[in-house]
Amino acid sequence: MTRAWLFAALLVMLSTQGYADERRLGRILAAKQLRVCVWPDYYGISFRNPKTQTLSGIDIDMAEALASDLGVAVRFIDSSFARLIEDLTGDKCDVAMFAIGINPQRLEKLRFTRPHLASDIYAITTRSNRRIQSWNDIDQPGSLVVVAKGTLHEPVMRQKLKAAELLVVETPHAREQEVQSGRADAFMTDYPFSRRMLETTDWARLITPDSTYHVTPYAYAMQRGDDTWHARMERFVAETKKDGRLLAAAKRHKLDPIVVLD
Repeated sequence: MTRAWLFAALLVMLSTQGYADERRLGRILAAKQLRVCVWPDYYGISFRNPKTQTLSGIDIDMAEALASDLGVAVRFIDSSFARLIEDLTGDKCDVAMFAIGINPQRLEKLRFTRPHLASDIYAITTRSNRRIQSWNDIDQPGSLVVVAKGTLHEPVMRQKLKAAELLVVETPHAREQEVQSGRADAFMTDYPFSRRMLETTDWARLITPDSTYHVTPYAYAMQRGDDTWHARMERFVAETKKDGRLLAAAKRHKLDPIVVLD
């Protein structure tokens, strides 16, 4: 009796797990709502205008295109790179669409689509900073480099920097404040955010690497375990690459230099 009961319980568990793994797309269609996590401070990607409170960016356009393909409404939910894993595994949203950099730490917890963007790392310093004039000036004794906690730049710069001091701050805004105030020499960022600094401030100066430094592919992220939902997201990315929607959105937001179409 005990063995029979254990076998029956195992069958129930496996069948329940299979149902749980495959239920998200059905739930989205039944609710007629797609929940999309975004970081609303990501210029060109998923940026909320502080005056109008409207969201814009390539991944806002792509999320709306996905919702249209599914025949549902889209609901944007504020997230961040620091909260990304918690928000997805906690079922706060169905998918994160704010150019999530694929790195080993996130791969352990999440599942990704094929990349749609890829960016190298760039540095932002001030126009008045005399210590940092070129990329080779960054990793030198006496330099203080800032990264935001939870971003892909944190583990990369921990590994890359040999002579400079690394400061990890809680938010991207704090990262900017450290550099603007002169307390730090430079902060590390990517192509989209570097555009924001150059276009919206009068103090920022861009430092680009002399050659490829550390290119990271960006994609959409979701919980592990749901093959049906992952396959639908992969299909969406493939279709938008083929039919031109991804490239059009990239050009609209001046991100075509980093779009991935293969």
